[in-house]
Amino acid sequence: MKEIHVNLKRFDIPKKYGGLCPVMDSSEWIKNIIEETIHLGLGDIEGLRICYFLPESLIQPASLVLKSSGKNRNLFIGSQSVFRNDVSPGKNFGAFTTNLPAAAASNLGAAWTIIGHSEERKDKEEILQAYDSEILKFGTAAEKAGNVINSLLNQEVLTGMKAGMNILYCVGETELERGSDDFSRQKPRIIKILRSQLIQGLAGLADFPLRELVIGYEPRWAIGPGKTPPDADYIAFVSASIKNICFDLFGREFPVIYGGGLKEGNAAMIAGIPTIDGGLVALTRFTGEIGFFVEDFRIIVDKYLQ
Repeated sequence: MKEIHVNLKRFDIPKKYGGLCPVMDSSEWIKNIIEETIHLGLGDIEGLRICYFLPESLIQPASLVLKSSGKNRNLFIGSQSVFRNDVSPGKNFGAFTTNLPAAAASNLGAAWTIIGHSEERKDKEEILQAYDSEILKFGTAAEKAGNVINSLLNQEVLTGMKAGMNILYCVGETELERGSDDFSRQKPRIIKILRSQLIQGLAGLADFPLRELVIGYEPRWAIGPGKTPPDADYIAFVSASIKNICFDLFGREFPVIYGGGLKEGNAAMIAGIPTIDGGLVALTRFTGEIGFFVEDFRIIVDKYLQ
């Protein structure tokens, strides 16, 4: 099974207010996106699973369209993470103001959730840095900070799985963690970071054998305007390392997708890496009318599958 997932970030906000939604009614926009996705047959491609990860307010309208179609076996809706605690009948009714419990996401129609996205990791890092601005520099403090973040993400993973959700768990190294020396010297540092993110972030995974898990690799040092993305050899090394680490830890491999941005221009290159099983799409147009367009997404999918 190949995995091409879509993370639609601030499409819940119209462009007039600084977001990415091209119309004022974002719920109508996402309904049209799902309808067009279905119309173009993207939910019925043999051997391909697609999931749209959405802001909370867009989950339900998207899910209702998908449910009403009743024929898309490989098209799913997901949430953009869940809170580390959840509601429980007869116990906690949900005192989690500003957070999204997994039970709420699932009830809205999210079958998947994305945990540990680079932006979520950055958010947790910024909280720690507000306490100690030096905490993320190399050394014991930085290692402890990383352990804390991985532990919090692990609680989110397990909470999502307990609520019946499948997980896209993202890992990746920062520029500081990777270093600026020769790639051969970077390799052991990269593997160390990935191993800690996997072993700590996925602790307890064996308790949920029926849940699906996909690993998203995000080269955090290459994400953002003006950054140079990794080449095929770099991605092949990292994805193979992730599969090896997972086999060592859990006795099995998991699908690994490239989370640095699957685009029309790199789809063929990404598809040619044997240890990569798909990619994560954010936008389909980066110039002119910037945004996400299903007809462009179909082109990306076709180029990847070719």
